Amino acid sequence: MNTLEQSIEDHFFNESNNYSKYGAAHAGHETTYGTEIRIRQLSKSFGSTAVLHNIDLAVHPSEFVAIVGRSGCGKSTLLRLIAGLDAATAGQIDLDRQPVVGLNASTRIMFQDSRLLPWRKVLDNVAIGLSKTGRQRSQWALEQVGLANRSQSWITQLSGGQRQRVALARALASQPRLLLLDEPLGALDALTRLEMQQLIQILWQEQQFTAILVTHDVEEAVFLADRVIVLNQGKVDLDLSIPLPRPRNPGNATFADLKTQILDRILSASRA
Repeated sequence: MNTLEQSIEDHFFNESNNYSKYGAAHAGHETTYGTEIRIRQLSKSFGSTAVLHNIDLAVHPSEFVAIVGRSGCGKSTLLRLIAGLDAATAGQIDLDRQPVVGLNASTRIMFQDSRLLPWRKVLDNVAIGLSKTGRQRSQWALEQVGLANRSQSWITQLSGGQRQRVALARALASQPRLLLLDEPLGALDALTRLEMQQLIQILWQEQQFTAILVTHDVEEAVFLADRVIVLNQGKVDLDLSIPLPRPRNPGNATFADLKTQILDRILSASRA
């Protein structure tokens, strides 16, 4: 392993250890359902540029919420603040009535880039930062995403969709109560994307974690979420409940109507 590979691996290991230390200190707070999120008067600026303005939002335990909007509206910034990867300029985020201060042991985030280590095999990528007993959970997580038979494969031997499945397994291995999804399916082909949407929905229903999805795909948002939030210029412009039973059919008239409502709001906001 060269120096660059070692430094990257150390980053992943240290990040996982930070989660583990937090978890050990809060072990008495473990539950079997998702995280409750409360956001109050949240603002974020980068220098003189204001990205988020006085966001107020509540997410119930085990709820699936999608956030949509035009590029630059603050979607990913909001997700990073919830994850504890960035600090707010003003306001507060509470997870289970505790303020977010840095990384949280029960939270995992999945990005569009799988961020896997190519010099490590699949199982090692899923288990990185976990204890020896954590490897059993890693194998279980690979089974959940349908890749148990690829545990000893190299990352370079996998397709794009399989790599994202490995990234999802890595997130699930720690049994998170809050899963943050930052456009994780954006780079996949149409068929693989549909398969991943169905997989995420099934795992969410089975494990009952809270899920926050950032996406540019309105149909994906309506397919997966209990609620869809539209951000416009750093503010909540629409908070729409999706009262459809699962599994959902994009060809359904109500589905199409909800999708149209969201698209109209995004487009009208861009013309204002």
